[in-house]
Amino acid sequence: MRERILIIDDDSDMCRLLGDILKQEGYDTAVCRDGAAGLQKAREEEWQLVVLDIMLPHKSGYEVLSGIREKSVVPVLMLTAKDSEGDKVAGLRMGADDYLTKPFGNSEFLARVSSLLRRYTVFNAAGAKRQVTAGKLLLDAARREVFRDGQYIALTAREFDLLWFLAEHPGQVFTKKQIYRAVWQDEYAYDDNNIMVHIRRLRKKLEENPESPAYILTVWGVGYKFCADFPGVQ
Repeated sequence: MRERILIIDDDSDMCRLLGDILKQEGYDTAVCRDGAAGLQKAREEEWQLVVLDIMLPHKSGYEVLSGIREKSVVPVLMLTAKDSEGDKVAGLRMGADDYLTKPFGNSEFLARVSSLLRRYTVFNAAGAKRQVTAGKLLLDAARREVFRDGQYIALTAREFDLLWFLAEHPGQVFTKKQIYRAVWQDEYAYDDNNIMVHIRRLRKKLEENPESPAYILTVWGVGYKFCADFPGVQ
């Protein structure tokens, strides 16, 4: 089955360009030109990826992203014309999995799309019947779900990928470069904010005290690790 990608952007030329690029690669695509319609379509149908612009009529890209995250962990690639670190961090904090600043090249766009889809597909296919239990946490790779004390915790696709990668190797320390290559499946461009934002979001969702984490630990000067005091993959 071909992957389905939803493009939400009010720029008709951009929609046409991205649609043509994706169709040439064999993806099924659909387009929405405003935030309200895009959010409705994102919620009503099944998608493997959403490409979402920030500047939209009726609902902003941030509002659309927030609405998507209430119902779905589908990977979201955000597009922004603002070359501002604050805009990028804001999108990541709200649940975006990756971002691109306009203008961008066709090859870079396809690389980001491929990376997000590959991670999503690999975890869904290879994670069948695999679980990690760690203290009060239960990670289910087949369903891509996380529970703490039996309570479901909503994670984005990228957050789950990052958590699962660390939890699969309890006690092993990974540098930011290793994490980026494994989880983002891309060359590390010293984009520390991207990794750090995702780590902070995970700690806020998982830890009883994010300031003194029990699961995802910082190894100063090196990187991060998942606490080895918990059992590993079952």
